[in-house]
Amino acid sequence: MSEGERRLAAIMYTDMVGYTSLGQRNESLSLALVEEQRKLIRPILVRHNGREVKTMGDSFLVEFPNALDAVRCAYDIQRATREFNVSLSSEKRIRLRIGLHLGDVIESQGDISGDAVNVASRIEPLAEDGGVCVTRQVYESTHNKFDTPFTSIGTKPLKNVSEPMEVYKMEMPWEQTVGATTVYPKNRVAILPFRNMSPDPNDEFFAEGMTEEIISTVSGIGGLGVISRTSVMRYKGSNKSIEEIGRELKVGSVLEGSFRKAGNKIRVTTQLINVADDEHLWAQNYDRNLDDVFEVQSDVAKQVAEALRVRILSSERERIEKKPTESTAAYTLYLKGRHLWNMRTSGTFGERVENLKSALMCFEQAVEEDSRFALGYVGQADCYLVLRINHGIEREVNLKRASEMADRALELDPKLAEAHTSKGLALDGEYRFKDEESEYKKAIEVKPSYAQAHHWYFGLLLAELRWEEGLEQIEKALEVDPLSPVLNLNYSAFYFYRRDNGKALELARRAIELGVSGAHYWVARAYGRMKMFDEMKREFATYVELDQASWPLAKMLADFYAAYYENDRQTCSNLLPEFEAHFGEETGFDAYDVAVAHFCLGENDKGFEWLGRSYSRREFGLGSIQLPEELDGVRDDPRYIDLLKRLGLD
Repeated sequence: MSEGERRLAAIMYTDMVGYTSLGQRNESLSLALVEEQRKLIRPILVRHNGREVKTMGDSFLVEFPNALDAVRCAYDIQRATREFNVSLSSEKRIRLRIGLHLGDVIESQGDISGDAVNVASRIEPLAEDGGVCVTRQVYESTHNKFDTPFTSIGTKPLKNVSEPMEVYKMEMPWEQTVGATTVYPKNRVAILPFRNMSPDPNDEFFAEGMTEEIISTVSGIGGLGVISRTSVMRYKGSNKSIEEIGRELKVGSVLEGSFRKAGNKIRVTTQLINVADDEHLWAQNYDRNLDDVFEVQSDVAKQVAEALRVRILSSERERIEKKPTESTAAYTLYLKGRHLWNMRTSGTFGERVENLKSALMCFEQAVEEDSRFALGYVGQADCYLVLRINHGIEREVNLKRASEMADRALELDPKLAEAHTSKGLALDGEYRFKDEESEYKKAIEVKPSYAQAHHWYFGLLLAELRWEEGLEQIEKALEVDPLSPVLNLNYSAFYFYRRDNGKALELARRAIELGVSGAHYWVARAYGRMKMFDEMKREFATYVELDQASWPLAKMLADFYAAYYENDRQTCSNLLPEFEAHFGEETGFDAYDVAVAHFCLGENDKGFEWLGRSYSRREFGLGSIQLPEELDGVRDDPRYIDLLKRLGLD
């Protein structure tokens, strides 16, 4: 574009509240805060396609290609600033006001001028401390595309602007009071845990399995958004109202029911409820033989779709009507296996491994009962993968077994989303990333509401630095599994590796609320980056206190990174031999972990030596080599570039 040409742009103007008076009181502190502000804001501008036109003391003038990017950026800046201010004294906090306008600008020698710039600078002072004000032009361009609401603060006269303009303020979620209930789409559904009414309490696993399988069946209908098992199981035995559950899960419909098994007879009761008015949309009782359990699941899925007026495609109907097995015994063993699989994150290391091995045994017995039961092979593949990845047990053997089991499942059912997802993760272990991506795409095409496929696809995209695609996948996973501790932790990890400490902190705290003790480790590291060492040490101490019993090396890891961020190289050097001593143990460090520790100390030759070991062992973490900041100093090293080529990441 030639200079002097007029164009439409969204303009942001920022200003630090109280900067002038602070400069008069404490000039060195005011200059330090300006520098901190710039470090905080600049990465956020880049992420939202903002072009920093210039800074004027404590102020930024920024141009965006559209209003939506500008609004999202303004929100993220205020959120990140709020996180930065946590635990800081009042005088050391960064306080910003932001103004946004959409209009014509003229560029000259890299600078811009015009009404859009003037208006943005004039409405910025109307924003509150920590707030964002926008003009009607911005509001009309974004109000149906951005979740955070705007409120009109009236028509305001602006200096050097001929006509008064209507101005809107962004209602920040941390400042909002409870108001009118949001109405979510009816076709967004939560299937709550079925109550076990069986006389035998040992049949509890069947009620849980019934819930999980109905979720899986209904998820096969593309027009429905179905919340995953992990999130809904948090409401087992809950006394919360349908309205509360609907609000927390952001759903418009809730399916609840009960399950009773007596001998070979089952009774299933179901009712679909509209969250907005608590009215029943559909209800049904089923009195059947146990052999008819698949027919019940299929009918529930079809009735839910009909009640919500969602059309079922012929391919979807064929899939939800297809019996996974003709053997009730095989199906019962499969449900027991999934029950044990779902306990894989509970207890000590030994207990978690034992639960996985018991689940594996159930899946093996299930396919002994029915050698054509595809889901039984998927269950085995999942167990082998977790034993390999999370626990380092028989890495090569379990990778081979997982791949074979996923292949067998796909031979029996080429359109089974769960099998494609498991195959994808097995391919990750072989560093066949293009083939891995293909498997995840196939799974998502068949079952759009399958959170696991979105989650593992996210991991691949993150490792390949495909940031926006990765963000899309983790957010889709969270749409259907919003209360998943693991998903929320990995959502935080996205921003940690993107080096957005404020957002990483915010999301890690969400994971902590959901019970992820390990999230304290990542909070501590974010504080370490920000040189907030007291907060860092507090979080590391909490992490060690909570995780030491289940993983004895937690303190060693925390001590190493606390020293790393404080630039205490001697302590890091003293701890490195202990890292190496615990290499290869079931609860020890991978070669990749030891390599990263050497790079922290600038011991690059040793680092690459350990990376070579990691590659030969096909370690899971090596695929994420482009993410850690500890390797920033070797990105141009020929050995690093060669490793990327061997991994297929170049």
